[in-house]
Amino acid sequence: MGKEVDMKDAPADEKAKEAEKQPVAVPEPAKPLAVLRSNLRLINNAVAQKETRTLFGRVLRQTAAVRNRLSARDVQAFLTSSLPASSSVAQQLLGALKQLADSAMDADGAAANGVAAEERDADAAAVSPPAAPLPEVEVYCYLLTIMLLIDGKQYEQAQAAAAAALAHLASFNRRTLDVLAARIYGYLSLAHERTGSLASIRSALLGLHRTAVLRHDDVGAETLLNLLLRNYLADNLYDQAERLRAKAQRPDTSRSMQQACRYLYYLGRIRAVQQEYSEAKDCLQQAARKAPTSANGFRVCVQKWLVLVRLLLGEVPDRTEFTAPDLAPHLVPYFNLTQAVRGGDLAAFSAVASAHESVFRCDRTHNLIVRLRHNVIRAGLRRTSLAYSRISLADVAAKLGLSSVTDTESIVAKAIRDGGIEGLIRHEEGTLEAARPTDMYATSEPQAAFHARIAFCMDVHNEAVKAMRYGAGGGAVKEFEDATALRERQEEELLAALEEMEEDD
Repeated sequence: MGKEVDMKDAPADEKAKEAEKQPVAVPEPAKPLAVLRSNLRLINNAVAQKETRTLFGRVLRQTAAVRNRLSARDVQAFLTSSLPASSSVAQQLLGALKQLADSAMDADGAAANGVAAEERDADAAAVSPPAAPLPEVEVYCYLLTIMLLIDGKQYEQAQAAAAAALAHLASFNRRTLDVLAARIYGYLSLAHERTGSLASIRSALLGLHRTAVLRHDDVGAETLLNLLLRNYLADNLYDQAERLRAKAQRPDTSRSMQQACRYLYYLGRIRAVQQEYSEAKDCLQQAARKAPTSANGFRVCVQKWLVLVRLLLGEVPDRTEFTAPDLAPHLVPYFNLTQAVRGGDLAAFSAVASAHESVFRCDRTHNLIVRLRHNVIRAGLRRTSLAYSRISLADVAAKLGLSSVTDTESIVAKAIRDGGIEGLIRHEEGTLEAARPTDMYATSEPQAAFHARIAFCMDVHNEAVKAMRYGAGGGAVKEFEDATALRERQEEELLAALEEMEEDD
């Protein structure tokens, strides 16, 4: 019997092993046209429910998921099935996509595209467009067209389509259009930035921002404020950017985490140029902490400015901040710069600054690096004062790479006055006498460091509290109503018990 059981179980085990070796079937991703049509249903539901956040956020996320697989033929089929043929919007958008679709057909081959086009045309014929589409659907069609034109590097056509979309939006004042309009503002600025004509739309963005504030369009106002700050910073107009930021109205809580991160990044750049390094460091750290992990380029830009601000504050970033896999290739020049500042070697600092000058100018951080020269000298003086109890000023000049002993004496005197080093200059002998090191824990420096950490934790807590929101169902109101009903029921039961006791008496 045992042998028979073994003989029966062996094939079952082999079948199980073969089943494990077979690859698991991965479901095919949904077709882009099907995703666009599901987004159309979400837009209709959002307008019917007057919902301006959740459903439109899902529409934008699903659109971003199929963006890499989206073609001009798909968008054309979607326009044909969602907008009537007599619509001016459909005619304008189909004309803008015609050249892009023809170029894609020439590149991919007419045969394969012909089969796909027949399938799309059949699907489009099965769906009849409504006679009067919603304005949200038309704006979504504008958004898809502009996005596709920018991906195809047709920046001038994208600018024309975005301008037409803004003219179409000017005739509506609906809060359900705010999220889609904010994306169109962003693509308009991006198209002009790629062509180097950001200054030409500055007045238009200011007018749109004023209109958004008057209409209480929080999403649009927040997006336009960031676009204006980026517009000013592109031309190094930091004073104008600060005046706009100081006078612009911002909501207490941000509607979008991405826009909040951008605002903190721009504010950190403004504060760094204005030599307010402590506030710049706080803003850049919050931007780096709140930025999504997928926004690799944004995190690299924030990290570059944060490294320089910390170096200007006299801090030295840890090596681990430069070794992250997604950041390390882009931070090599800044890592070399940090090593030179930490060692106090003025010659090495000058060599790194000249070797990577093109990178620093492209990142718009060259002005901050020029300011670091004084920090390098102070770091070298600090190392020298700790290594020698007495050293001549000529040797100090040789170690720091300074050409004049007189300039060295002035620099050392200023460092002593500012508290960078502790020592005494013997002018007659031309020497520097370093003071004996003091016990750090006998000073107030540990208390100041502890206070700074507590302040940072409190800022994180306050930001988390501000970011909390109640659900759309009014959870807090419902809980309050339940508690009130419970208290009333308990009071009624208590009164009923007292009446029964009186009757018994």
